[in-house]
Amino acid sequence: MVRIRLRRVGLKHQPSYRIVVADQRAARAGGYIEVIGFHNPRTQPSTDIVQEDRALYWLSVGAQPSEAIVTLFKRTGTAARFERLKAGAKLEDLVAEAEKARAEAAPASGRTRFASPEPGQGKMKPKGQ
Repeated sequence: MVRIRLRRVGLKHQPSYRIVVADQRAARAGGYIEVIGFHNPRTQPSTDIVQEDRALYWLSVGAQPSEAIVTLFKRTGTAARFERLKAGAKLEDLVAEAEKARAEAAPASGRTRFASPEPGQGKMKPKGQ
């Protein structure tokens, strides 16, 4: 089965990911069929670049997205556009809409180091609770 999933690239403790179409049995860093995007979780907000035409093509021919990719596609709007493609919308219109949305989106900061949160503002619960 063909899957759309993340492929880790980058140095130790500095991950970034390529969105790839690969055989389900291939290793995480193994061979792939095509690169269709990029995800960098270290920027604020995370950088998500998806080639909409290729993602919609692979979804339409039966490629199954991983759980992380489903979340990413919902965030970028690809999942909603795929539903509209299944309902009969034209691929060219959907791709043009995606390009317009990407152009209007606020650019992500290139910084990858950020100040620590103030006491009580972090995501971790204090010990003893």
